Amino acid sequence: MKKINITLVLFFVIVLVSSHLFAQSPAQLAKGKQFIIDADIPWQEIGPGVKRKIMSYDETMMMVKIDFQKGGIGAPHKHVHTQMSYVESGVFEVTIADKKQTLKKGDGYYIPSNVMHGAVCIEAGVLIDLFTPMREDFVK
Repeated sequence: MKKINITLVLFFVIVLVSSHLFAQSPAQLAKGKQFIIDADIPWQEIGPGVKRKIMSYDETMMMVKIDFQKGGIGAPHKHVHTQMSYVESGVFEVTIADKKQTLKKGDGYYIPSNVMHGAVCIEAGVLIDLFTPMREDFVK
């Protein structure tokens, strides 16, 4: 029987583990993250003047940071997820069902499941969104 070179075996184990880690998307790497370091999370462009970071999640909830440039639009949509959002900075015109409200830093809003909603950024800013359950469509 031939002797196996332990260095060679370790090299292949490291390569396999590394390739698995690097094959994961930034959103997949956020799963179950307990300490969330903003600077370590890359932005994902999701539309003109809008980008997001998946901060952390599990099957029951998800936190997402969304950066809007002035004029950026969160197009009207609805989903089964209950959503709460916090305005970290900027000014937004938020529509929930047939109600419209201008919100600024420190404000927030609640969206029940399956209710049409959207936002228009009046002054560049950031929203922190919380979803329950987590948004599976964001990590595919």
